Amino acid sequence: MSERPYRDIHRRKSRQIKVGKVLVGGDAPISVQSMTNTLTSDVAATVAQIRAMEAAGVDIARVSCPDPESTRALREIVRQVSVPVVADIHFHYKRAIEAAENGAACLRINPGNIGSMDRVREVVKAAKDHGLSMRIGVNAGSLESHLLEKYGEPCPEAMVESGLAHARILEDNDFFDFKISVKASDVFLAVAAYRGLAEVCDYPLHLGITEAGGLRGGTVKSSVGLGMLLWSGIGDTIRVSLSTDPVEEVKVGFEILKSLGLRHRGVGIVSCPSCARQGFDVVGTVAALEERLAHIVTPLSLSVIGCVVNGPGEARSTDIGLTGGGEGQHKVYVAGSPDHNIDSAAMIEHLVDLVEAKAAAIVAGTDKARTGH
Repeated sequence: MSERPYRDIHRRKSRQIKVGKVLVGGDAPISVQSMTNTLTSDVAATVAQIRAMEAAGVDIARVSCPDPESTRALREIVRQVSVPVVADIHFHYKRAIEAAENGAACLRINPGNIGSMDRVREVVKAAKDHGLSMRIGVNAGSLESHLLEKYGEPCPEAMVESGLAHARILEDNDFFDFKISVKASDVFLAVAAYRGLAEVCDYPLHLGITEAGGLRGGTVKSSVGLGMLLWSGIGDTIRVSLSTDPVEEVKVGFEILKSLGLRHRGVGIVSCPSCARQGFDVVGTVAALEERLAHIVTPLSLSVIGCVVNGPGEARSTDIGLTGGGEGQHKVYVAGSPDHNIDSAAMIEHLVDLVEAKAAAIVAGTDKARTGH
């Protein structure tokens, strides 16, 4: 039991599957996904985008495969990237088979939408032959017509019923290596659907608030919805859907998990919004530090507080801290204790050096003083 039980998150027990080399469900870390917005048939552009995602820490990448050119390109794309690639399939069962043959690690598919049971069996056989998992992807915006007639509108019950119906098709074909998502752009609808699904099955759940919006609005919307679910222990892998560069989706995904203590990657900066008490330009300093420290993947914490009201308290809880002082002299804390002063001109470079040195020591196993983790 944690010494701070109010922070404990008890994850829902789910079965575990593999997406390539990435474990999803069970006791595996919650993975972060994103999806390319390039033409998949453009191998160079798609590979470049996935590599940018990889640099940001993505665990799984997804590409859309609407045509034979895309599934052919998949073979070359998979060879050039390090993370497993999910092929997004809608309606065309042959695209699913081609994707399996060309190196996809997982198929995003709704088996009830690809035609006859013979076609489903062909897709399942291809997945088994090539060691693929699947994701059943239910979306409030594309529910089956009979469910809309039954319920009158998209609702949690309809989405759960859709997900379970697709799951039964795979189960009837002796296939169980799949996860399920029940996404909606409405936060309340999505959260209720995921909660309902979590109660009636033990399959891993892929979380997302679909079509969440642009960088600012979509980040807030996704953080609220995913945060509610993750805090209650629901969710095994996440994708933040934003109308922007997919790299931003990865960054936001990790920030959501970091804020709940579910994943730790890179430098977590605690900073004040600044006010008239600040001893230095907090906003500019934090922006510069975020850019300069973006390459660090080792988890550690840094506090940047403009004055002595909250600065010392925050610094005691972080690996490295900075508190604004008078006459351009600011206090640097190391492992929670006041250590030395630094002037404004040298401050940013000095903090970067300290953080880089501490990250290197942690990696080497020579760092003994940890405060924030």
